[in-house]
Amino acid sequence: MNCRNNRQLQLRRSPIRDVFTERMIVMCPIQRLAKGAATKAASSDILESTQEVVEEALHKLGFDDAVYQLLKEPLRILTVRIPVRMDDDKTQVFTGYRAQHSDAIGPTKGGIRFHPQVTLEEVKALSIWMSLKCGIFHLPYGGGKGGIVCDPRTMSAREIERLARGYVHAVSQIVGPTKDIPAPDVYTNAQVMAWMYDEYSRIKEFDSPAFITGKPLVLGGSPGRDKATGLGVVIAAREAAKHLGEDLKKLKVIIQGFGNVGSHVAEILSEWGVTVIGISDANGAMYDPNGLPITELLKSRNSYGIVSTGRPDVITNEELLVKPCDVLIPAALENQITADNAPNIQARLVVEAANGPTTQEATSILTDRDILLVPDVVANAGGVSVSYFEWVQNNQGWYWSENEVDQRLEKMMIDAIERTLKTAVRYEVNMRTAAYMVGIKPFAEAMQLRGWV
Repeated sequence: MNCRNNRQLQLRRSPIRDVFTERMIVMCPIQRLAKGAATKAASSDILESTQEVVEEALHKLGFDDAVYQLLKEPLRILTVRIPVRMDDDKTQVFTGYRAQHSDAIGPTKGGIRFHPQVTLEEVKALSIWMSLKCGIFHLPYGGGKGGIVCDPRTMSAREIERLARGYVHAVSQIVGPTKDIPAPDVYTNAQVMAWMYDEYSRIKEFDSPAFITGKPLVLGGSPGRDKATGLGVVIAAREAAKHLGEDLKKLKVIIQGFGNVGSHVAEILSEWGVTVIGISDANGAMYDPNGLPITELLKSRNSYGIVSTGRPDVITNEELLVKPCDVLIPAALENQITADNAPNIQARLVVEAANGPTTQEATSILTDRDILLVPDVVANAGGVSVSYFEWVQNNQGWYWSENEVDQRLEKMMIDAIERTLKTAVRYEVNMRTAAYMVGIKPFAEAMQLRGWV
């Protein structure tokens, strides 16, 4: 029996694991070591490239180097060690992080991911991206991000609960509804948020639903939160298509990734009458220039977002990315569009649903080829926008309908796209640089007004 099959036999099923996406690939020990080294290098690259664009954005806006020095790294970072009693009665110690990029405007805000490849560099970069999203969407937050190095697919629901509660206990002094507001991220969900919310309320000895967002509806969650990122991506695609003089409903779309975000994007596009001609999961991809049966695929999608297993004519993710289409939506992992394949991208519009799917070199290549790229910090910010709505509703004790949430999100997405496009035209820069300029400017101005720089 090979390592992969043996490992799969060891996995313990639990209700919580069924909601995790397809991104996890079970590997043998040697594969994990190689993957870990590659991930660490990739995380470092993502942080460095993020810092480069932040520096360029601040320079174009006329801010001096002191502003960049304060914004190139998180204002504070907490590393914690979390002991968890496992089901076999042994104690395992996990490493967790919480990064708070800037609180110049307000409390920090950002998700918590459970993933075996979490690194400090990745958490730093993600906290900066969260600041940018908040700045672009005029949210009264700075960016925050958290992560725990773990593999939730090898853990029972009880073990995941203990880990979630242990993390909250470890970071409780620096988080809170007016300090730092967590949310779901990779391999975490509404149930995990519910456990964290309960633990924080126990520690503080009062009920505090505004401490965390992405909660179940019965505990103060917001309608529309689960689909918010996907809906925001579709709205961004529609508005960008308008800028190109096109009607999204007449265009053909490829979606790389069929997890939580990708599947919602596909579902909403299908409901809007848009033809989706390509989708992929962790195992492969499907492509039909006449359109795929999205409703059928959504029904057959398993708990990890896998739909390609056993289907004929499956191609690779790499092949899918360069297939002919009008709109390409990378909704899987980082660094998918690179200098190697960017010259072969056949889409006229790329909308980033994933975080960091396009490298800086690839961004330049796409720009030179007159391919419009809507960057992640704009396109996938629907999640943090509706998280803000949830926080507002929790603080007010007044809850909105899903229709009202969707309408408010649509207005914010349209405004954000318009601001970014105008900045790109005014400064003659690509959309990524323009988005960074729009997003970082409020933090630079706030720091100056506070007298920090």
